[in-house]
Amino acid sequence: MFLLTDADLQKAVLGCGDGPAAFNAQLTKVGGNVISADPVYRFSTREIHSRVRDVCPEIVREVSKNFDDYIWESIHDIDHLVQVRMEAMARFFDDYEKGKQAGRYINASLPELPFGDNAFDIALCSHYLFLYSDHVSLEQHILSMKELCRVAHEVRVYPLVTLDGSRSQHVSPIIESLAVDGVDVSFQKVRYRFQKGADEMLVVK
Repeated sequence: MFLLTDADLQKAVLGCGDGPAAFNAQLTKVGGNVISADPVYRFSTREIHSRVRDVCPEIVREVSKNFDDYIWESIHDIDHLVQVRMEAMARFFDDYEKGKQAGRYINASLPELPFGDNAFDIALCSHYLFLYSDHVSLEQHILSMKELCRVAHEVRVYPLVTLDGSRSQHVSPIIESLAVDGVDVSFQKVRYRFQKGADEMLVVK
């Protein structure tokens, strides 16, 4: 979903809002330099695992109710979705405690991150900004984007749609706000396909 090249994966990468995902574990395994930041990392493996188990049925119900809002190609059906997500979480759980000790999983959340200016080459933020525009205000979006730009030379955010698949109302105001700071903002089509309408990422340099 972020069009990461082999060269990108050699850079210092921040995953913001990563949650219980496999990206950090997989990139670290092949020698990458990655830190994940998420408030969920204040919890233990047992606590996160328990929460995943509790919310899984609710997520399945929501996806089932909105089945036609998704593209069932690489992920074939709901059972396959659960399988894919659980396999990714299993890789996360296998790596989590070791990663916390190594400083790769940091308890932090936007719009304030505990990193220095330009600490990373690339910051990635998926399925938080824009997706939850009905719950996260424009002000919080702007502060979060500026914070990501502070800590990284390049920022990539995906998707640009809300939960109902419509383009977030925050996209245009954020571009206008960032333009005042003199940064370059562009849209790039992505190859990842699951939520209908979610075919672009925002790239800020």
